[in-house]
Amino acid sequence: MNYADIKRVDVANGEGVRVSVFVSGCNHHCEGCFNRCAWDFNYGNKFTDEEIDKVINYLDHDYIAGLSLLGGEPLEPQNQEGLLPLVRKVKEKFPNKNIWCYTGFDFEKDVVGKMAQESIVSNELIKYLDVVVDGKFEQDKKDLKLRFRGSSNQRIIDVKESLKENQIVELKLA
Repeated sequence: MNYADIKRVDVANGEGVRVSVFVSGCNHHCEGCFNRCAWDFNYGNKFTDEEIDKVINYLDHDYIAGLSLLGGEPLEPQNQEGLLPLVRKVKEKFPNKNIWCYTGFDFEKDVVGKMAQESIVSNELIKYLDVVVDGKFEQDKKDLKLRFRGSSNQRIIDVKESLKENQIVELKLA
């Protein structure tokens, strides 16, 4: 897996101060995407154990609320394989920090309904996620007043509650 960027301090992509990893590679190609360069799976640099350690070190501060995964598309199958070791290590070292994942995939239909059923990597990865912002960015539904999402069709999903309730539970923002 390649990554486009790692931000050690980010307040735009989830609640609180966060560390954000922007993966490379996306097949959605949403019109108006803010990160078109990251559509290319070969863009950026290789995501290695060294980068995982760097992210862990960035997270090791009390003021950091958690990790955000963006892209590109974190839930492209080849990106999931690259991210699984990271999220495992984050939850092992920082069980109280949350992990947000931004995806153009639909959480019920694509992520839980298909990916988690067909892939042990997807099934495990989902268990480490606390919040998923799902849905493709839609230019005609763009709204700059929305918190933590770009268009009104996107949802901010509480993953743990949604899996427990077997239905979508949207996160109540502070």
